[in-house]
Amino acid sequence: MANTENGRRQSADTRSIRTISSSHMDDESSLGSDSEINGFTSDRQTDKYGFIGGAQQCTEGQTREVPPEVLRQREVKWLDMLGQWDKWMIKRFNKVRLRCQKGIPPALRGRAWLYLSGGKMKKEQNNGKFQELDSQPGDPKWLDVIEKDLHRQFPFHEMFVSRGGHGQQDLFRVLKAYTLYRPEEGYCQAQAPIAAVLLMHMPAEDAFWGLVQICEKYLPGYYSPGLEAIQLDGEILFALLRRVSPLAYRHLEKHKIDPILYMTEWFMCAFSRTLPWASVLRVWDMFLCDGVKIILRVGLVLLKCMLGTREKLKACQGQYETMELLRAVEPRYMQEGFLVREIIEVPVTARDVEREHHTQLKRWRKNRGELNFKPPPRMHGARLIMLAEPPRRQDLQQNPTIVLEVPQPTPKLKTGKEDRKSKKKRSIKKAPPIDEIPNPYSLPNDPPPPPSTPPAPPPIRRGTLETVPETETEVFHQQPPTDPPPAKESPLQRSTQSLSSTEQDTYL
Repeated sequence: MANTENGRRQSADTRSIRTISSSHMDDESSLGSDSEINGFTSDRQTDKYGFIGGAQQCTEGQTREVPPEVLRQREVKWLDMLGQWDKWMIKRFNKVRLRCQKGIPPALRGRAWLYLSGGKMKKEQNNGKFQELDSQPGDPKWLDVIEKDLHRQFPFHEMFVSRGGHGQQDLFRVLKAYTLYRPEEGYCQAQAPIAAVLLMHMPAEDAFWGLVQICEKYLPGYYSPGLEAIQLDGEILFALLRRVSPLAYRHLEKHKIDPILYMTEWFMCAFSRTLPWASVLRVWDMFLCDGVKIILRVGLVLLKCMLGTREKLKACQGQYETMELLRAVEPRYMQEGFLVREIIEVPVTARDVEREHHTQLKRWRKNRGELNFKPPPRMHGARLIMLAEPPRRQDLQQNPTIVLEVPQPTPKLKTGKEDRKSKKKRSIKKAPPIDEIPNPYSLPNDPPPPPSTPPAPPPIRRGTLETVPETETEVFHQQPPTDPPPAKESPLQRSTQSLSSTEQDTYL
């Protein structure tokens, strides 16, 4: 049933990867990860996910199209959540879960996956670590195995169809970096499709940290030597099936069909090779939010749909017929709308998973002894991952993906007036308002001053010639300049200044 390769026990039933002959791959190698660069011809049309063929290619009518206005509203909501991620995860996690169940907008899926998995925080806390690992040569025994597996990962996707293309190069970098990051685990073939799905939505460095979080937090021990963790989860799945679908449970128990025979590829690849691509994305949205219970629910739904009625059991009377039925799940049970609805309705919680995990672990130790590899504790969802390692504020900042260098404009010399204005703006205290003083020497084009009550003229005293008081001098100077200037003093006036008042009256 199983064979050993590179010290790693693997099930023969997990190898459902489509193998392509060398001549066919040589023909496909001209397509490449970038369609225009690698000679992508017009007769090969890609679907909206980038597949040019194969079982996972999406055809018209298979997926549920979201109206554009609804999609824009969801994008705005997700941008708001990503901008205040820690508050949403702590105070409104149920709302985050609901939006993940509705489906993350495609434009923000990569960024949301990185935040949900905790890869964003891990990347910021280990700045430069991926570049350091990427620059190292790596262990030759793992490099040879990785090289052989590159062309097997989604060979009908335009990103990985070309040998040596950009997609395969990035996939090699991510997998090699993980063998250096966790040398005690090394490389497992099921890690390649996980990394490939991440690379379809994010750069290589982000995909690396996403892979680290999935291997260490969501599915710990799945890819370690011996594959003990995946066998333990197979027993958990079988025990939960007894409660969800007793008919399917009794049928599998009757024919002694071990869970490792049908669920290995499902769980280790997170259904990325089993379901239609639209369903894969929706399952991953919920999986990275709520953890491994989503993977268990998907398995329970498929087993219940394929083996949950007596009519279906009549078609598979033996072990061989049952295995063939589970290898070819009916497409209607894997469609996006039906599958997501059934996953949400399965009554399996994280507490149920953890309780059953302890039960199966005791049974394992009783029958087989202690585990050879003790993985770290499993985190059930994005919220527990964040609470276990609280992020810093700078770890959650959204860095721009594309940075445009815009030349700075040459600063202009400020004029005196602009300089005075800028100094006034920089001043902390505002100067008190200055009372406007009318211009006593206004120009002809200036607006007329506001009307004011003119001061009363001084009384004229007959018979006396007195000098004009100082207040009268101010009143005189406030008169408009259009009045004729006073005439010069005549000799006759000067001569009368020496006369007495009586003489002045007689003279005048």
